[in-house]
Amino acid sequence: MGRLSDNTRGAVLMMLAMASFTVNDASMKSLAGHLPFFQAVFLRGVVTLPLLVLLARVTGGLDFRFGRRDWGLVALRSLAETAAAYFFITALFHMPLGNATAILMALPLAMTLAGALFLGETVGWRRWMAIAVGFVGVLLIVRPGAEGFNIYSVYVLLTVACVTVRDLSARGLSPGVRSMSVAIVAAFTVTAFMGLGSLGETWVMPGRRETALLLAAAVLIVGGYIFSIMTMRVGEIAVVTPFRYTSLVWALILGLVVFGDWPRGLTLVGAGLIVATGIYTLYRERRVRRRAETAR
Repeated sequence: MGRLSDNTRGAVLMMLAMASFTVNDASMKSLAGHLPFFQAVFLRGVVTLPLLVLLARVTGGLDFRFGRRDWGLVALRSLAETAAAYFFITALFHMPLGNATAILMALPLAMTLAGALFLGETVGWRRWMAIAVGFVGVLLIVRPGAEGFNIYSVYVLLTVACVTVRDLSARGLSPGVRSMSVAIVAAFTVTAFMGLGSLGETWVMPGRRETALLLAAAVLIVGGYIFSIMTMRVGEIAVVTPFRYTSLVWALILGLVVFGDWPRGLTLVGAGLIVATGIYTLYRERRVRRRAETAR
């Protein structure tokens, strides 16, 4: 990719990150009915954690000398990460991959809303309208009261809330806190929680297929994290961030090819609204940021 511009490289890396995370989700979903929930997530963590520690040592990002305030934020972030993992993977075990991913696409809208409500960030009427339209998109996917609605759609919405808390916590960390160290604490917390949960399950010996899926999921989630880090080091964040939505394309393709699922018309319309309003929100935030920088 030597001849590509930084923004193009960043976009490609972002798409690779989203592909890695989504194929990881598909791998975990494929374990449903073959391995107990907590055991599956725990075993993935057992493989993922050493890989993250090795990556941190190689990149020089292994440093747990946090201040008391930062430890509090790291703890809150890790608990939110654990809750998000529980809700989202549980939902994946029981609903189509495309539907779950489509609802998760509302995260940028949720972050904008949370920034306005809890951080005092200024949000103009255009972005408020985008948030409202995006919420309509979520309702079209979830369809409360409609046939086919179930608790697992709510679980994905809870995932969005948990990830929002996770990311807001990360915003408050001191500049010197290493992101890899924060990720390792979160990975340890998730793995420990799932390990405790697995004690109440009857363990199943993984076969070759289950072992391969677990290893693939662990490698892919670490790969997704590496690509995400590389993405933030090249190109403009405002330019490459919209490419996060390519995860929905991967989810739709994998849902059809691997699981034989294809969302209904209203679900696709809702997903389109969420993606369109999310991209518009990112565009408006970029415009507002540029105006603020020009005014200085």
